[in-house]
Amino acid sequence: MSNGSLYTHIQNNIATVEFYHPASNSFPSELLERLAAEFNALSINNEVHVIILKSEKEKAFCAGASFDELVAITNFEEGKEFFIGFANVINAMRKCSKLIIGRIQGKAVGGGVGLAAACDYCFATEQAAIKLSEFTIGIGPFVIAPVVERKIGVAALSELTLDATSWQNAYWAKEKGLFAKVFETHSELDNEVDILASKLASYNPEALNEMKKIVWQGTENWDILLNDRAAISGKLVLSDFTKKALQKFKK
Repeated sequence: MSNGSLYTHIQNNIATVEFYHPASNSFPSELLERLAAEFNALSINNEVHVIILKSEKEKAFCAGASFDELVAITNFEEGKEFFIGFANVINAMRKCSKLIIGRIQGKAVGGGVGLAAACDYCFATEQAAIKLSEFTIGIGPFVIAPVVERKIGVAALSELTLDATSWQNAYWAKEKGLFAKVFETHSELDNEVDILASKLASYNPEALNEMKKIVWQGTENWDILLNDRAAISGKLVLSDFTKKALQKFKK
């Protein structure tokens, strides 16, 4: 459990992928690798027509990448490899042949916002505030920026990035296009997720696949792009500014 957990349940052509980590559902590298591999496997599973992505518990949806691993980075290769973790998940989600519904029940930070943006359709609760806090530790949301920009536009991405200490509420995220609908309760959220997933699972899977290809057109260069962005973050994380900032957070 120190590296978190990942479970997939398949029923009625719906695959529910559920992740958990005791540190606010953050992602160590091992868990990111498992999630990317799971999307790749589900992409070629003919039993699956649609995917639901969710996290355990009722508080944070995802706090981003593991802080402990971030602090432990000592060289450029380690840094680049660390940031490639979320790049691989985003690329696996965009290339997955199945539509992905995001169940966002709580706050999302950094990579957690990227994870929501990589879903094809997101439902959220009022507790699902979002924040990109990377500037506060001397780096930036470089890896996730393309997928967040694709969903909410350049202006909203800039607002999130530059105002790095402020939360934007779920209704702001809905207005910008990250969330399709926002609900007051978890029960309402789960009901709507189930309804949409059941409808999609009943449709022609070939039609769903073709639509997925269309909505992700223009991202074919992301394998290279996100790798290059990971290199930027891998370099910056070694800066004196970031090292000092991380030590303050650690204390």
